[in-house]
Amino acid sequence: MHISDGILSAPVLTAGFIGTVAVAAYTLRKLDLDDIPKVSVITSVFFVASLIHVPIGPSSVHLILNGLVGVVLGVRAFPAILLGIILQTILFGHGGVTVIGVNTMMLGGGGLIAYAVWQLRHHFNIKKKEMIFGGLAGATGIFSSGIVLALSLVTTGEEFIATAGYTLVAHIPVMIIEALVVGACAAFLVKVKPDALAGQLPPIPLTTPAAEPIKEAPQATDEETPK
Repeated sequence: MHISDGILSAPVLTAGFIGTVAVAAYTLRKLDLDDIPKVSVITSVFFVASLIHVPIGPSSVHLILNGLVGVVLGVRAFPAILLGIILQTILFGHGGVTVIGVNTMMLGGGGLIAYAVWQLRHHFNIKKKEMIFGGLAGATGIFSSGIVLALSLVTTGEEFIATAGYTLVAHIPVMIIEALVVGACAAFLVKVKPDALAGQLPPIPLTTPAAEPIKEAPQATDEETPK
């Protein structure tokens, strides 16, 4: 789902860079030094998953896993995806330099929306909610990224309307596959390492009722003592 150089108009490219800088500046403030190893691992997963491309017009179809990045990293998903896109551009020429902003808003924004969907699980008390909302997050990440892709093409020119339409249709199988993958990963992680998932609620401390003070028996006075 990368857009290549030479496709989009200058205003769309500019808007992509401005949006990416603004969102990256905000989300990087949420990044601590302790998060860097975790972010590095998930960025690597995103990087590898996006290497195999099936070209479709000016775009391409491939596994993205931005929903999984959002489920694991939360708001830190955006800078992680930004780093992955920059590395893909420099090392393999995927997309291009001029479309880094648009591609990051497309995929990184999808990761943030996936995280928002993932957080909705706290409002439900149902079985396997991590699997359900993980799957929804995976599908939503692809769907929202596809919408940004279509809007970027349509706003560039009317000649891309048909391309935007069949690109969205082509990503329906990807949406289903990523829903299954992210749902399964979320269900697995919540069992073996729940703190690896983003947005986990802190454990409720177990409190014991305070012991009541022992009352001393009243001592009998001389008048009450039987003779």
